[in-house]
This record gives sequence, structure tokens and C-alpha cells, in this order.
Amino acid sequence: MNTTFSCVGCGKCCNDHHVPLTLEEARMWANDGGQVIVLVEGFLGNGLGLPLQQREHAERRSAVVRSGESDAYVAITFAAYNAGRCRNLDEDNLCRIYERRPLVCRIYPMEINPHIPLNTAVKECPPESWEKGPDLIVGGELVDQELAGLIHRSRQADRDEIQTKDAICALLGIRTTALKGDGFTAYLPDMTAFATTLDEVIGQTLPEWGSEWQFHLSGEDVAGQVLAAGAEVAREMTPNYAFISLRAA
Repeated sequence: MNTTFSCVGCGKCCNDHHVPLTLEEARMWANDGGQVIVLVEGFLGNGLGLPLQQREHAERRSAVVRSGESDAYVAITFAAYNAGRCRNLDEDNLCRIYERRPLVCRIYPMEINPHIPLNTAVKECPPESWEKGPDLIVGGELVDQELAGLIHRSRQADRDEIQTKDAICALLGIRTTALKGDGFTAYLPDMTAFATTLDEVIGQTLPEWGSEWQFHLSGEDVAGQVLAAGAEVAREMTPNYAFISLRAA
């Protein structure tokens, strides 16, 4: 498969997309007055909630935690909260922070997850974006080595920063995850508390503590499987998070 791409400046990718951030980018976003959304998903040590072929990638970007009597893995994403237009998109669809925009913005339209191939049909870019411009993919391989380096940096940050994210979440009282494939739990933390906690934790030697999590599930059938594995299930939804279901209605 060969793919060309050239941004036409439509701004669609800068609308209604929560952009994953590194810790440094999350601090910058907070400094600029933006809101961060925390998205959490996890899977059990027995593999429940995870296709086998995705396990290595998922484990490397997850914190190893406990849930009841079960081992679990929790992936935590700090993302720029964009309901509607990105706060940095001006009236001409130009980025006000272009020179310091997040890695994920620089990587677009490529995917961060190695198990999700680029699918132009699901991208919001107009058809002319794919009809001209430099080669992006030739023979199924990404040809832009600078872009490949940015993707690697983003994936590596995901892996390197997960323990710090877990610590930040613990201090903010974020301890309920969804099951991977079933949904996400989503938190909108107070940004003063978020920034203060990030500053306290980042770069520090993290203390040892029992990282205990519980699972919010979409239905009793899934909850039964999680309970059977010995994990803890949230029986009541607390006001500090929302559950985003990925399950077909």
C-alpha cells in the first residue's frame, strides 16, 4: 500500500479530539490554562480484556497493580481535553503553539498504537489530503524517518512515564479503571491540584505502596468474569469520573 499525505489546513483533526500528552506536555498544557482529561483502561494478569497479540505492547505501557486478589495492568493516558475546537486553534485554523505542539499532533495522521494501521477512510481529512503531497507510506512501510522517530519517542514516553502517572493518580484519588475493550474511565481533575501533584512527583524517587485498583464494568456478565478472576469491581459510581463504554448497545 502506498499513501501520500499533505495537510490542507481544514482543522478537523483539531476538533473534538483528546490529544495524548507526555508529562512535560501535560504540565505545559496546565501552564497555558488548559484542562487535562485522565483516561484509564486495564486488563487482568490472566489476560482477560486483551487480545494475545497485543499483550507485549500493552504490558510495556501499563503499571503492574493489584485489584483484590488479582494482578492487573493499568494504562493511564493524560490527554488535552478538547470538547469542540482546540483552544490553540485560531480563526484561520492555524495552531497558536505550532512550534511546541504535542508529539501526537506532530505525528498525525499516523497512529501511535502499533496494532492500529493507518486507515485513511476513518480519518476526517478531506480527500484532497490523500491525493497529493510527499510519500508517507510506500509498500506498507513508513518512509519518513523523522516521523518514525517521533512515533518511537511517543511510545517510549508512554512506557517510561507510567509509574509516575500511577503515582499522580494515587495522590489525586484516581483508582477506578475500565476493562480494556469494554470502555474507559474518564476523570477531569482540578487543574491546580493536578499541576501541583505533577510538580511534586515528577523527577522524584517514588515511594513503595500497594497500588490497588478496582474495575468499572459495562454489565453484570463482564463483572462476573472479573470477580471470578479475584479482582475488585466497583459497585457504585462515584462523582469524580465518567464511564465511556465501548460496548455495542
